[in-house]
Amino acid sequence: MKAIFFSVVMLLSTMLWSQGDGALTLEELQSLQENFRLTPSEKAIKNALADHRIKDLAVDRMTRISQNEFFTHKIDVKGVTNQKSSGRCWLFAGLNILRPQMIKKYDLEEFEFSQSYLFFYDKLEKANLFINQIIEWRDRDPDERELTWLLNHVIGDGGQWNMVVDLVEKYGLVPQYAMPETFATSNTHDVNMLLGRKLRQTASRIFNAHNSGVAEAEFDKIRMDTMEDIYRVLVLTFGTPPDTFIWQYENKNGRISKPVKYTPKQFANEVVKTNLGEYVYLLSDPLLDYYQTYIISLDRDMYDKPDMFVLNLPIGDLKMLAMEQILDDDPVWFGCDVGKEMLGEDGAMVLGIYDYESLFGINFSLTREEQLLYRGSIPTHAMVFVGLDIQDKNPRQWLVENSWGDEKGREGYWTMGDAWFDKYLYGVIILQKYLTREMEQALETEPIVLPPWDPMWMMIKGY
Repeated sequence: MKAIFFSVVMLLSTMLWSQGDGALTLEELQSLQENFRLTPSEKAIKNALADHRIKDLAVDRMTRISQNEFFTHKIDVKGVTNQKSSGRCWLFAGLNILRPQMIKKYDLEEFEFSQSYLFFYDKLEKANLFINQIIEWRDRDPDERELTWLLNHVIGDGGQWNMVVDLVEKYGLVPQYAMPETFATSNTHDVNMLLGRKLRQTASRIFNAHNSGVAEAEFDKIRMDTMEDIYRVLVLTFGTPPDTFIWQYENKNGRISKPVKYTPKQFANEVVKTNLGEYVYLLSDPLLDYYQTYIISLDRDMYDKPDMFVLNLPIGDLKMLAMEQILDDDPVWFGCDVGKEMLGEDGAMVLGIYDYESLFGINFSLTREEQLLYRGSIPTHAMVFVGLDIQDKNPRQWLVENSWGDEKGREGYWTMGDAWFDKYLYGVIILQKYLTREMEQALETEPIVLPPWDPMWMMIKGY
């Protein structure tokens, strides 16, 4: 009955709207046709666009050839990681800021942590979070906005910095060889489909049980029944996470270390020896108040951990702190809208690399504020700064370590223009020791809670 009523209302609304102002009339269509005349140059453009991608024809040659690979400061790091067909950029970037420390500390040619190991537990924890959230919201209408949002984002690959911190704290770290990649960890579409289907089935069980008036204990039984199935799928597709492993390495001089058995937590605490809790997530969203803290709802992967906590600062502050940290040879994790004005074959992220205005004779520009407010840009990808080029005390460009393998960009590394930083970078992870006193004080402000559909949440979706 509800569906029939809704259809009738929509039909009447459409009929009334079509009779009023705003509908495209035949006269207006004729006017559009009469006012449009192709110049000889536009005819050539039309012919070219018939057989080529818009982006290929829009590349600005002068901007492209003006790029170079000179950087006044580089952090010593070897090797490039590859997340392949998965949305694990946040996890790869998080582990990549630890790689230079391991390489330097143990004088290694290169080193890589196992992303699959933490990814296994990320999936397991996200499934548990989803089930618990459905249990908490079981008396809500399925059309309620938060619940609808949750059902549309059941279990993705994406994540944020707080998830890296929480996973390492709870589960530790292991080298790549202790839990290597499988086809499913590198190609997550099918396993996400199955996990999502199972979790939606569980949501249905929970709502049906609630409507039947079952005892409270029944919901936790449903949760654990599902978690057994989720664990089974993950073991079969990702592999079994090791409880212990042998750590042995060969340094640049050919010296082989003694083999030592570690648990993942022992390895993180005794070998890696890093405290990820010393980092602070700094956001730069011009739509929010600066020098104010925020919490983004459901921006986490563990039920018993807090949501993402961020401090919002002007973009210039993020730039100043990122420069300082890089110059001290500490890599910087950052989140950005990677698909904007990026020429992948050159590894270039440069403002103006695509000149659509000249190609079409139309203004397509949006300000930083407009692109966020009207959802024209959102943070989609996490990477790591490992160098920069400073001219006259100001950054000219930034060296970026990506996680798309060595066949993309310049053998896996990308160049970001400073103007691109200003337009499309949204967050950085900075050691708290670099914060000014004013920033430290701002960290103590009462956080404002943002809804899960806030643009800054979107990196958790996984692209």
